[in-house]
Amino acid sequence: MKYVLVSGGVISGIGKGVIASSTGLLLKTIGLKVSAIKIDPYMNVDAGTMAPTEHGEVFVLNDGGEVDLDLGNYERYLNITLTRENNITTGKIYQHVIERERRGDYLGKTVQVIPHLTDAIQDWIERVARIPVDETSEEPDACIIELGGTVGDIESAPFIEAMRQLRRRVGKGSFLQIHVSLVPVVNGEQKTKPTQQAIRDVRSAGLAPDLIACRCQEPLSKVTVEKVAAFCDVAHEQVVAVHDVNSTYHVPLLLEQQKLIRLLTPVLELEKLEIAPALVQKGIDIWDEWKTLTLAQDRLFDTVNIALVGKYTNLHDSYLSVVKSLEHASMRCGRKLNLIWVEAEALEDHMKQENPAKFHKAWHDVCTAGGILVPGGFGARGTEGMVAAAKWARTNKTPYLGICLGMQVAVIEYARHVVGLKDAHSVEISANATDPVVIFMPEGSKTHLGGTMRLGIRPTIWQPGSEWSKLRQLYDEKEVILERHRHRYEVNPEYIERLSGLNFVGKDDKGERMEIVELKDHPYYVGVQFHPEYLSRVLSPSKPYLGFVAASAGVLDQMLEKLQKNQTAVAPAFIPVEPNGTLE
Repeated sequence: MKYVLVSGGVISGIGKGVIASSTGLLLKTIGLKVSAIKIDPYMNVDAGTMAPTEHGEVFVLNDGGEVDLDLGNYERYLNITLTRENNITTGKIYQHVIERERRGDYLGKTVQVIPHLTDAIQDWIERVARIPVDETSEEPDACIIELGGTVGDIESAPFIEAMRQLRRRVGKGSFLQIHVSLVPVVNGEQKTKPTQQAIRDVRSAGLAPDLIACRCQEPLSKVTVEKVAAFCDVAHEQVVAVHDVNSTYHVPLLLEQQKLIRLLTPVLELEKLEIAPALVQKGIDIWDEWKTLTLAQDRLFDTVNIALVGKYTNLHDSYLSVVKSLEHASMRCGRKLNLIWVEAEALEDHMKQENPAKFHKAWHDVCTAGGILVPGGFGARGTEGMVAAAKWARTNKTPYLGICLGMQVAVIEYARHVVGLKDAHSVEISANATDPVVIFMPEGSKTHLGGTMRLGIRPTIWQPGSEWSKLRQLYDEKEVILERHRHRYEVNPEYIERLSGLNFVGKDDKGERMEIVELKDHPYYVGVQFHPEYLSRVLSPSKPYLGFVAASAGVLDQMLEKLQKNQTAVAPAFIPVEPNGTLE
């Protein structure tokens, strides 16, 4: 097993996740099977109870694990399926050690951070790194370990010590560290002092980075590279420049241009690995398609304008997977994505008096967009603005995609303005609603919020008579689809008959829970209870997002025609992917 540790210094949030994912992708292109682990030093057991504005979106895995958004990057870049154990937090590892202590596993011993906690971290990594994550069902050859936060943080100390010990435990030729640091530009000059200090900090902790990845707004000058190399005591080729690019999908290309694999090979002794010819060829094919798709993005001129009407628009990472899914679909449709962020609350009537400019700007953005997307969320704030956006999309034949809360909003809007249930609402927002068209799920918990939602991958069954559904055609007419869920509330089944005209074309395997809603006489008006963005891939876009973007760009009819002629592809370069993320 080869381990690649990606750590960071100076500040957090400078792209460790993308660099880790890109490194893993390049290892895959030479035929290696790659897994990934993310270490988050916060005390939470998982990310499930944190607001999106804390660390960005909560990403959900097949097994229902609520994890850091970087695991979404790993799955998207590497086309793998991870588990909740691929995300280690301080809370999770302490809980694990304390449970062992209570069982008596350390009987007679004083349980300490060193060696018991650090040993537990290393054991966890070595065990999880060997779990198969791709379609081969074989043990991975390499594991990318991303250490969240920055070296020097108090909460990171046990993990840094564990990584130092892991390097010794696995031995020479099996461990490599990439340290990501910031090179700021001040008055036009690239400053290397923060990186020099970051390298001193990481070395004082007992680690010795093999590569220094310098993040900068602009390409590093030769003088800057020489300075970093000289003052950090590394060779010039060990300094990797990662400047801002048009798209994060270009980062693997940037690293490949700097011969990253050639730099990794001697340290990890990759030349000694025996790689099956089929996997080598598959790696070549993946890289060819990645380059074709991402480079074509730079040559796109036609745009598709999408208005995202959400609650957490101040932090765009709150909707990271949604944005990535829109990008995947836009690239497949040959369009450049123009994403317009609309704060849902700005669409509400009270904003007309409080801030008229903000109100009219928000409505202008919604009214002129090619498509309207309402993503998931929790709580009452902004809900009426979402209902208003759904009404505009329905009455003006603007393509609409509602995800989770966005589907529930579409049901509320239809119940109020078409069926005539003026007080229709969700009990999440109005506990005593006269017409509760959205209710709390019976099996949910109102006392314990962590890990108690309806989570993970679950089946959706297409209902009889739904053959007309545009979304069903995009799913290649499969009888059953598998998508990931994360919700506490559902459409009230008692109101289904009264919501005549709003077609619930997909239900759960028991036929009780509404999963997909679609309007028939509309270019594209779809709501899904699940989160299809969690399974979208760069080379295989999510079907609901693909249909939505295609309709917003005016090319959905042509796409459906192609599907009818050839059920194996929606575009010449399309690669079908099963719901677990594996290639067919």
